[in-house]
Amino acid sequence: MPGIDECLLEAMLLPGARGAALVDWVSGLPIGTVGESPGGDHEITAVETAELARLAGEHHVFTAPAAAGADADVAVEDVVVTTTNGYHLLRFVESPLDTCVVAYLWLDRDEGNLALARLRMRSLAERLVLV
Repeated sequence: MPGIDECLLEAMLLPGARGAALVDWVSGLPIGTVGESPGGDHEITAVETAELARLAGEHHVFTAPAAAGADADVAVEDVVVTTTNGYHLLRFVESPLDTCVVAYLWLDRDEGNLALARLRMRSLAERLVLV
């Protein structure tokens, strides 16, 4: 099971990966970063990533069951933001420690493969060991 550094380095092996981070989405603090940051500052990127994660993870419109009788435990898995030159993927990390961590990946739009990135980030989030 990979730790934080291994997880980030593995994320950077994805085609088109420009930067990656693990972020505490309650405090907005980066737990770990690697590669580039869209604005050149990993701490600002972490704060803005946390804001987006909180918006998606805490609002009823995204977490409400789809229909009566549906599973009441609906959780956001990931968020994708597409820009003219890239993809920003936020993958929520589940942990028995009840942490509020999101894995963030920035991909170049021309070189990146969003479908592959979503699959690999899901796998990384499931295997990640937060110590």
